Amino acid sequence: MQISGKPSTTTWSERQLVRDGVRLVCRDWGGGGQPLLLLHGLAGCAGEWDAVARRLSPRFRVLALDQRGHGSSERLPGDVSRGACVADVVAVLDELGLESAVLVGQSLGGHTAMLTAAAHPDRVRGLVLVEAGAGGPSPGVEVRIGGWLDSWPTPFATRDTAVQFLGGGPVGEGWAAGLEERDGGWWPRFDRDVMVRSITELGQRSFWGEWERVVGPTLVVLAQSGFIPPEEADEMFRRRPATEGMSVPGTGHDLHLERPDVLCAGLVDFLSGSVDGRGD
Repeated sequence: MQISGKPSTTTWSERQLVRDGVRLVCRDWGGGGQPLLLLHGLAGCAGEWDAVARRLSPRFRVLALDQRGHGSSERLPGDVSRGACVADVVAVLDELGLESAVLVGQSLGGHTAMLTAAAHPDRVRGLVLVEAGAGGPSPGVEVRIGGWLDSWPTPFATRDTAVQFLGGGPVGEGWAAGLEERDGGWWPRFDRDVMVRSITELGQRSFWGEWERVVGPTLVVLAQSGFIPPEEADEMFRRRPATEGMSVPGTGHDLHLERPDVLCAGLVDFLSGSVDGRGD
C-alpha cells in the first residue's frame, strides 16, 4: 500500500492511498482531536460532508473518504463487495496511523461503518449511523437504483441544471459536488453499473447479526421523512437497547446536507458524552 499527500487550496488536504491496486482518496481536514471518518452514501462523494467537516474540524481530526467507485477514488474497481469497503476503512486508519476512530456514515456509508464496527471493534471508538439501517434483505433494490440513475439526464447542460434536478438548495448542491465538468457538460464521477453492483449485496441477505455484534457507543440519526422504516428502527433499538437515537425534524434522507448544524450539535453531544466519557 502507498500513501501520498497533495496540498489543497481549501482547508483540507488530499490523501491518496492504494490498496490492492485500488486508488482511494480522502479529504483530511487536520486537527489534533478525536479522529472522525465520514463515509458518504451510494453515488455520493466526500465533498458532500464539507459543511459538516468545517463545523467539526476545529475540535476533531476529520477525514472524509471517497469510497471505491466514487468521487476521486477508483471509478471501476473489480470488487465492490461490503467486505472490500470495510477493508478500505481499516486501510485508511492504518496508513494514517490512527489506532481507532469514530465512524460517521450516511446511508450506504453508514452500513459500511456498521460492518466495520462489527468486524473490527478495536478500531471503532464510536459509531454514528445517519439515515442508515441494519435490515434486509431488499429484493429488487438493484432495479430500483438502476432506474433512478437512468433517470438522470446526463450530461447536465449546466451545474445549476444539475443542482435543481438533484433536489435544489443544499441537497442539490451536495449532490452536484459529485459531478465533474468535461466534454461540454456535467457528468457523475461514478459508473452506473458499478453503483448497481455496489448495492446488490444488500438485497440478498439480512445484516442483523452484524448489528448485534457492534459493541461500542452508537448513535442512530433519523430524518422525519427518511428511508428507514419505523419498524426497522424499532428493531434496531430493541436488539441493542443502549443505542442512542436522534430525530431531525423537517428533513429527508440527506439530512446531513439539509441541516448540518443540527447534525453537528448532536454529534458533539454524543462524542463529548458517550464516546469521550467511556473511560477506556
